[in-house]
Amino acid sequence: MQLIATDACKELITLLKSKHGELMFHQSGGCCDGSSPMCYPLGEFKVGAVDELVGELEGCPFYMDKAQYKLWQHTDLTIDVVNGRGASFSLEIPEGKRFIVRSDVCVIN
Repeated sequence: MQLIATDACKELITLLKSKHGELMFHQSGGCCDGSSPMCYPLGEFKVGAVDELVGELEGCPFYMDKAQYKLWQHTDLTIDVVNGRGASFSLEIPEGKRFIVRSDVCVIN
């Protein structure tokens, strides 16, 4: 798996870091907004035994539910930003933005 940030994502992370300090991401794989990456101040979201660190996004740790990671481990994930508001506590919500995932399946030789 490879995590890639679009330019819009990088800009939003920079803005959020300036307001909130170091950040972390978590993607639970649940229904509704749970399938979107959520952004929190570093350490505010308590990861557990069902979460796996799958990489970093602009220096921010990115965690994913292990069951979801098992399904997506051969997928490249591009984290992008769209206008709009999700129904979550993610830090980008007050900015009128929403992190989303775009994916490409990797070919395994």
